[in-house]
Amino acid sequence: MTEIALLGAELTAVTLLVLGLYFPRHRRWDLVVAYFGVNVGVLAVSSALRTTESGAGLGMGLALFGVLSIIRLRSTELDQTEVAYYFSALALGLLGSLATTSIWWNIGLMVLVVAVIATVDNRRYLARYQQQIVVLDVAVTNHAELVDRLEILLGARVHSARTQRIDLINESTVVDVRWTATRTARTTRPAEMAVHL
Repeated sequence: MTEIALLGAELTAVTLLVLGLYFPRHRRWDLVVAYFGVNVGVLAVSSALRTTESGAGLGMGLALFGVLSIIRLRSTELDQTEVAYYFSALALGLLGSLATTSIWWNIGLMVLVVAVIATVDNRRYLARYQQQIVVLDVAVTNHAELVDRLEILLGARVHSARTQRIDLINESTVVDVRWTATRTARTTRPAEMAVHL
């Protein structure tokens, strides 16, 4: 009966994580399938291999994390938020199957995983913070000038501008920009500036 309750809690937690949090916020259906597949697969494998020795259970859990991270590195590129959901789904699968001293401990850890993701992946707090690769059609070698151009172009406060490539022949600069949108955008922009998104 305890195992059935733990399974029910695990399936509820992963459904809330994927359909309640991830899909409404990010809208990638292919990853919904992947997250459920990883979760149920880990749950099934770790349940089949469950042992009463905590050391063996821990070793199995770490091995599964290692194998699945290798698979992830060879698949379609994911951003860091999607990686967090990926490993949360994996962790929930392990928590739903590994034996511990108390079922409530496992359920509490499941609640913790879902609650942390729900809190930190919140667009109310993070929507103003952006990251973008910007291509300027002018070669800019001075960092202060580069930041000023980017702030005018984006109408934002630039926190970080890392130059990735400067082409002096074709007059272009590729920059990785981290910025925060401002309420009052500066409207003046040099005629030679352009951005390719």
